[in-house]
Amino acid sequence: MAKAKLGRTTEQRMALLRNLATDLIVHERIETTESKAKELRPVVEKIITLGKRGDLHARRQAASFLRKVEADEEGTDALQKLFSDIAPRFEERQGGYTRILKLGERKGDGAKTVIIELVD
Repeated sequence: MAKAKLGRTTEQRMALLRNLATDLIVHERIETTESKAKELRPVVEKIITLGKRGDLHARRQAASFLRKVEADEEGTDALQKLFSDIAPRFEERQGGYTRILKLGERKGDGAKTVIIELVD
């Protein structure tokens, strides 16, 4: 199945998905366009599955993808939050960790906006 290019080169697209995935893990809810959210969903699902595995190799794989500079209001970075907070919450769940809620069209360019969030 072909992936959406989102009007970017491969490197730019991967950087965008890294940033969105890190922000989603830190803030647990972000607002973005529908096409970006649909491309982000499988990426975040795989990262959370790595968090559920919890071994050293999974931690290193997640660390190689997530940005390291992001921290939430408590001062924990995305990697620490993934393994200590988010992964235990989804221990019993077999996938489907995210939800996309449609908001409508953006005023400036008419792009369809959505909220993508982690389910509780």
